[in-house]
Amino acid sequence: MKIPKNYNPKVSVLIINYNNEKFIKKSIDSIFEQKYKNCEIIFFDDNSTDASLKTITKFKKKKNFFLISNRLQTNFGSFNQINGYSRALKKSKGEIVFFLDSDDFFHKNKIKKIVEIYKKDPEKKIIMDIPIYKYHDRIIKQKKRIRLFNNYWPQYSPQSCISIKREFANEIFENIKFEKFPNIWLDFRIAVYAYYFGKIHTPNEHLTYYRQSSYQESSNFHFLGVNWWRRRLEAHQYIKFFFKLKKIHYKVNFDYLITKFINIFY
Repeated sequence: MKIPKNYNPKVSVLIINYNNEKFIKKSIDSIFEQKYKNCEIIFFDDNSTDASLKTITKFKKKKNFFLISNRLQTNFGSFNQINGYSRALKKSKGEIVFFLDSDDFFHKNKIKKIVEIYKKDPEKKIIMDIPIYKYHDRIIKQKKRIRLFNNYWPQYSPQSCISIKREFANEIFENIKFEKFPNIWLDFRIAVYAYYFGKIHTPNEHLTYYRQSSYQESSNFHFLGVNWWRRRLEAHQYIKFFFKLKKIHYKVNFDYLITKFINIFY
């Protein structure tokens, strides 16, 4: 299928926010400042208790900016995040969907570059660019992660680095939106589904600024720490559940055994 050079598909950027008032202006501005202009923003506020809604007041009048204000939550941030992105996806109209947590932001060329990749190869369903870690006083481009053992999930980027063709995004959410495994967040679920029922494309491009700070949920899972090993065991349990659900053969591997063994001592 050949796509005309002047074809510019509509893009939907789904932004999920909870109490990130000091970061959301930067996040939203990074979309309006994109070189690619055929975009809409679906901003989902998940019952914030800070001044987030007041902060975005000026954006409400902008064309192609839509607000969903949620009032009902579960006790688990992971389930709330999945619900937020799912509802924002249903509201959106774009052919290509970008995910963005409200404390992260895009490089000004990100959407243009990602859309060009999809246009060159219409068979691609999902793209994960490489994050740029944004600390308070420095920026670090992520290098390839070290894989300890072979396991059943791929290496993947955080959700703010993910873009998906609309039809595939709908398919994914239909198959991962179950409230089990509270420590398994959306990016992992998307990556696992795409690994087995699609193909993840990872261009060698650092296009997403991924903010790092002590308030984030991920800060509780330091590499090789107690919580890190506990979440890893839950990831294995998620895989077993997912395989059973999708009728994929599962065989215990060394990664699972060593993870289960280490968790005995915690």
